[in-house]
Amino acid sequence: MATYNKRGYKPKTVKEKEVIVEEESTTAEVFNTLDEGASKAEEWAVRNQKYIIGTVGAIALLVLAFLAYNKFVAEPNEKDAMNEMYTAKKYFNDAVNGMSSDSLYRMSLEGGEGKYGMLDIIDNYSGTPAANLANYYAGMAYLNLKDYQKAVEHLDDFSSEDIMLGPIAKGGIGDAFVQLNQSDKALEYYEKAFKANVNDFTTPLYLLKAAKVAIDLGENSKALDYLTRINTEFSDSKESKEAEVLIGKVEASL
Repeated sequence: MATYNKRGYKPKTVKEKEVIVEEESTTAEVFNTLDEGASKAEEWAVRNQKYIIGTVGAIALLVLAFLAYNKFVAEPNEKDAMNEMYTAKKYFNDAVNGMSSDSLYRMSLEGGEGKYGMLDIIDNYSGTPAANLANYYAGMAYLNLKDYQKAVEHLDDFSSEDIMLGPIAKGGIGDAFVQLNQSDKALEYYEKAFKANVNDFTTPLYLLKAAKVAIDLGENSKALDYLTRINTEFSDSKESKEAEVLIGKVEASL
């Protein structure tokens, strides 16, 4: 930096004086430009204050409406839906435990004793977490009732980050496609199932199912990868022994 820019320095030559005058002029122009910009912004704000206030007010109303909807509509609606689902879940659980399973799966879907079934929850509480969960139960009920197309529809409408329900729902769709003789789609969903969450229960289960379908499709290399993964990562699983047998068969065919 030149010495004449230092505080207190007095210019000695005409050239130095000209430079200082030019710098001061430039600085003044910058501040004048900023002042003009600020003035224009203020003028614009004054001219448009009705619109500004209206926009801010509209946003505030939307926020308040959203909060009010959640508190006075969505939350009570969800609570009602979960209460209504209690009996349908009981029917489903009893069916899983083998108590007149077909009729109980039907009741879990259609309701009984004056209570909603899963299909009623889906229709009457659409968009709620309860309706989402009801799609899972409905899909699994239809799967057990051998109505595979409806099983696919409802399980596909279900979404969850749960470490068990997410993979089981995808695996259920895979099971349905196996029964519908759509092996390529079954393999796709078994792969989604074991990728959805890595755990000692669902991962080896759907790796094995994916391997079996891959063998049926002639994709032996892929099947071998899945079976080897079971033996490597899940050697203590119940699927491991069957995987060992299948590894031998697949290797012999390659």
